Amino acid sequence: MVNLKLNPMSSEINSSIAICGKMWAEDIDGSVAHAKMLGKCGIITMKESEALVSELGKIKAEIASGKLPIDKAAEDIHSFVEAELVNRIGDAGKKLHTTRSRNDQVATDLKLYLRKKIGVIQDNIKVFVGALIKQAESHVDTVMPGYTHLQPAQPVTLAHHLLAYVAMMERDFVRLGNCKNLMNTCPLGAGALAGTNFPIDRAMTARELGFDKPTVNGMDSVSDRDHVIELASCLSILMMHLSRLAEEVIIWNTPQFGFVALSSEYSTGSSMMPNKKNPDMAELVRGKVGRVYGNLLNLLTIMKGLPLCYNKDMQGDKEAIFDSCEIAVLCLQVMTGMIEASVFDKEKMFAACKLGNLGATDYADNLVKEGMPFRDAYVLTKEKLESGLELPITLRTSQGGPSVESVKAQIEYFKKIFH
Repeated sequence: MVNLKLNPMSSEINSSIAICGKMWAEDIDGSVAHAKMLGKCGIITMKESEALVSELGKIKAEIASGKLPIDKAAEDIHSFVEAELVNRIGDAGKKLHTTRSRNDQVATDLKLYLRKKIGVIQDNIKVFVGALIKQAESHVDTVMPGYTHLQPAQPVTLAHHLLAYVAMMERDFVRLGNCKNLMNTCPLGAGALAGTNFPIDRAMTARELGFDKPTVNGMDSVSDRDHVIELASCLSILMMHLSRLAEEVIIWNTPQFGFVALSSEYSTGSSMMPNKKNPDMAELVRGKVGRVYGNLLNLLTIMKGLPLCYNKDMQGDKEAIFDSCEIAVLCLQVMTGMIEASVFDKEKMFAACKLGNLGATDYADNLVKEGMPFRDAYVLTKEKLESGLELPITLRTSQGGPSVESVKAQIEYFKKIFH
């Protein structure tokens, strides 16, 4: 609870309401489950339990509607809800915290909140994937250069290129799901670190809150932030993928490439040069990655030297992970809109294929099919290129390749995954 003798600067650094206040719904849900359990187990009377559940429901509804603003002077969301409860129903409100510590309370709130956030991020990934697939379906036969070392390598299609990012999003989606599953153990009932001598029913509160089961060890329950770090890692990988696409859009948008024209909704002009149309949104997405990486390092650093169990350092976990979640959602939405509104230039993409003799590998392969060893075919092809031979553009047909049939198969696969 609040220490009224704290120095003002101590109060400021100690307060977490600006951040943990975002978990108000989860904090109330956890308290409702706890109140029900206390009544069922006879730790408080059923009348008291019902009064707690009823009033907590009213508080939740009033916060949601804006009728009850969260007091920014409160130390944290737990203190705010409890004080409001006591103010309304008196001593019964003071009994809510029986058998519970803020340590297991905040650990439970955070898991509940992050599980919801993961769902939101996954929903946004689905929408982003839909935008990529829609563009891919329009460009299954739009031939463009594929690059290695940013040098023209072999011909692919725009659809093939975009679907590479869908494949990345599939891995991100699965990683986030795995992270969410690992959060499905409930810390509530672990107390400060050593549980309680009251006859609580931890399995009941776990069920009430949609967890698979209670956590096993009380000390680990309140000091575990692996799931926060894992989510921060998943989001760092997701942001890296978005940044790679943003980088390609930036390159493709240059006059030297001219592969894509960005909508004015996702680009800006120069304050000085009227000829400029800058890919600012793509650049901003690329720039946000550093902050998400920093949040991951922040979390790892917070946890690296902490003895068991809870330490106040851990209060910084929410600021870092909430920031990463919000950045990921915003960047997914921006990239979705940008891809949807982009117009790709088929002619320029095809013309670029002729700059680097992209048919060279196919020419060598044809010599191999006629019986020549590949290394000899490689040397002969290189000699032909140096003499000025122009080679035809063909698309490779193997599974996962850029041919129209292969790309259509990839599209159907991803549609089933993200249905």
